[in-house]
Amino acid sequence: MTTKTLPRGDLETAPAFLFDLDGTLVDSVYQHVLAWREALEQAGIELSVWRIHRRIGMSGGLFVNALLREIGRKVTAEQVARILQLHGDAYARLVAQVRPLPGARDLLAYLSRLGVPWAIATSGLLESARPALEMLGAGPEVPVITRDQVRHAKPDPDLFLAAAARLGVDVRASVVVGDSVWDLLAARRARALGVGLLSGGYGAEELERAGAYRVYQDPADLLKHLDEVGVRIAE
Repeated sequence: MTTKTLPRGDLETAPAFLFDLDGTLVDSVYQHVLAWREALEQAGIELSVWRIHRRIGMSGGLFVNALLREIGRKVTAEQVARILQLHGDAYARLVAQVRPLPGARDLLAYLSRLGVPWAIATSGLLESARPALEMLGAGPEVPVITRDQVRHAKPDPDLFLAAAARLGVDVRASVVVGDSVWDLLAARRARALGVGLLSGGYGAEELERAGAYRVYQDPADLLKHLDEVGVRIAE
């Protein structure tokens, strides 16, 4: 994503932004839900889609274990690996349906023009994240932290801590933007400011209970209210 710096005004002190990907910048949550359902069914596990949706945003292995705990089943590491592969295959067939969320590209471009540092931190693997990154126009200059690069994914803080380190900023002076309670729990554990988006299907009260300082509808709504999370231009 190549942008030019705004020609007027100096950027006042602003936080760095650490974005989740699925449900936050791209409209992919329900494709992931359907892919997980297909993968689980192929492994002989039937679950309602609402149960699957409630766990979206967690790392894949933790996701599978948490779901199966709810129905009283245990799963081996080999079974988890197979389900993860089945999910990846199923999602690859659905990814053509995924689109950037309203305002996502504009938001990222605007932050870049202001010189506000931002990064993407996703619980997905790089292979599954790559098509979404291409949709967003995120080039090789954009710091992207994926599940393969950290020890633990959300709700652990590792992804956001690594993203802040990649940007060279203090995570405690950063804003984490996510659509799930798992994003916001991870933000709280990283001691970052959490901002929630409704575009992943969680309700405002749920996101606020998980630690969201503000909740917006989608990236376009956040773009209109950046001054509420500390981004402004000095005239």
